[in-house]
Amino acid sequence: MFKVARASEYLAITGAGIEDIKLSKKSWVFPWQSCTVFDVSPVNYTFKVQAMSAEKLPFVLPAVFTIGPRVDDDEALILYARLISPHDKESNHVHELVEGVIEGETRVLAASMTMEEIFKGTKEFKKEVFDKVQLELNQFGLVIYNANVKQLVDVPGHEYFSYLGQKTQMEAANQARIDVSEAKMKGEIGAKERTGLTLQNAAKIDAESKIISMQRQGEGTKEEIKVKTEVKVFENQKEADVAKANAELAMKKAAWTKDAQVAEVEATKAVALREAELQTQVEKMNALTRTEKLKAEFLSKASVEYETKVQEANWELYNKQKQAEAVLYEKQKQAEAQKAQADAAFYSKQKEAEGLVALASAQGTYLRTLLDAVQNDYSCLRDFLMINNGIYQEIAKTNAMAVRDLQPKISVWNHGGEQGGGSGNAMKDIAGLYKMLPPVLDTVYEQTGMQPPAWIGTLRGAEPKQVTNN
Repeated sequence: MFKVARASEYLAITGAGIEDIKLSKKSWVFPWQSCTVFDVSPVNYTFKVQAMSAEKLPFVLPAVFTIGPRVDDDEALILYARLISPHDKESNHVHELVEGVIEGETRVLAASMTMEEIFKGTKEFKKEVFDKVQLELNQFGLVIYNANVKQLVDVPGHEYFSYLGQKTQMEAANQARIDVSEAKMKGEIGAKERTGLTLQNAAKIDAESKIISMQRQGEGTKEEIKVKTEVKVFENQKEADVAKANAELAMKKAAWTKDAQVAEVEATKAVALREAELQTQVEKMNALTRTEKLKAEFLSKASVEYETKVQEANWELYNKQKQAEAVLYEKQKQAEAQKAQADAAFYSKQKEAEGLVALASAQGTYLRTLLDAVQNDYSCLRDFLMINNGIYQEIAKTNAMAVRDLQPKISVWNHGGEQGGGSGNAMKDIAGLYKMLPPVLDTVYEQTGMQPPAWIGTLRGAEPKQVTNN
């Protein structure tokens, strides 16, 4: 038999040759097969769901859902054909099934929300109910085409929304009375408030001006201190870098000196060794030359004499070789000794350099500690170091020695009373000049041992000694 379904219908065929269910709009139906026609048009379901909010306030949620099978999904359509199509979609069985799903999800969702959240967020509440109900209906192959949630309704005996409306009306009336009272109050005290605000604003502006001035002064002082600190830190860092570079340079110089000395010693010893080898070869060639010459000259001599000469030459060659080996061994030992001395000198220099680096580091730390103790006063630090190191004592001692080595001598000359008057005063100055010469010449002699020329005069008690002009 060939069957054809209507536009809003499908054929559900089972039986021989079909593993599960075959859905089709038209098909042959054989005697050993069963065919059921089911309608896929959506149906409206009207409910009044009673639920309770998180505050345990009951309410009624009127809702209308348009539900039908999912025709664009073959698996969902097969589920609908298997579970729902055997029953009339408008029967109590299907109605109770859909109502149970909607009531269960609505009550669970309402229990997690307050009445205020449900009332103000009707749109979000509807979306949450729609999504959760759809998840449950998917297992039956159903889909919600439309959902209309009406206004919330009070449950008899629980007039929450009625009381809420009355509360709103009373609040509006009370607010109107309050607004009238506030208008009167503002009219009476407005002028006084303006006067007080003017005085307050003037005082506030004066205080803010003083605060801003003090802040500007503090910021200027802070920036100056910050700049000085950064400059000092930079100078200390540069000094540390210079000290580190000097230490590294000293270490590298010591290493280069060692390498140069070792290379020089090795070159010297290698030259000596090569000279010894060449000298040995020369002596060998000389011995061979002398042997051949003796063979040519004394060929007629007896073989015994010839062999004797050969043995003597070999013995001389052997002695030369031993001497050369002894000289070579002595040179090698000398080279080893010199190398050991060079290593010891290098180690000593290296340790000396390390000691200098450690001493410089300790002195730098000591100076930084002293500088911090005197609060970066370089004059105070200089005076302390000079006193601590005995510099002032050395200066005083040196000055005392200098004065003692001068051994000053003081000569006192007395020429008696002055006479003169009239024409005698004309020669007074010349006489005074001549009287001054003896003490001057005597002082020069005592300090230097030199006498005046003979044409001036001779000092008493002085050995004759002429001063020559170069």
